[in-house]
Amino acid sequence: MTYVIGSACVDVMDKSCVLECPADCIYEGDRSLYINPDECVDCGACKLVCRMDAIEYETDLSDEERWHLDDNAAFFQTVLPGRDAPVGSPGGAELIGRIGVDTPAVSALPPNPQTDH
Repeated sequence: MTYVIGSACVDVMDKSCVLECPADCIYEGDRSLYINPDECVDCGACKLVCRMDAIEYETDLSDEERWHLDDNAAFFQTVLPGRDAPVGSPGGAELIGRIGVDTPAVSALPPNPQTDH
């Protein structure tokens, strides 16, 4: 079980969750943040500080946001566009820095109306 970052983060990436995460398991794509399900310790600290209300425990995802559960895992398990290998579980986001690419599903989303894009 893990926490999942949903659509409200796309194009916003407030990053208050990144600063609060004791496991350093929140990775930065291009338009969204992703929680590594293998590194998450299920503490909920990220959800408590998220100003966009974009983070939910996987069993609490709405039907509209449920697709993010598989998509979030795919960010770590599949080879993303422009990369040679999956991100995997490198042991912390700070170690590898910004990934700079999203899953195809997030990349295909229209711009978030909550941003100035």
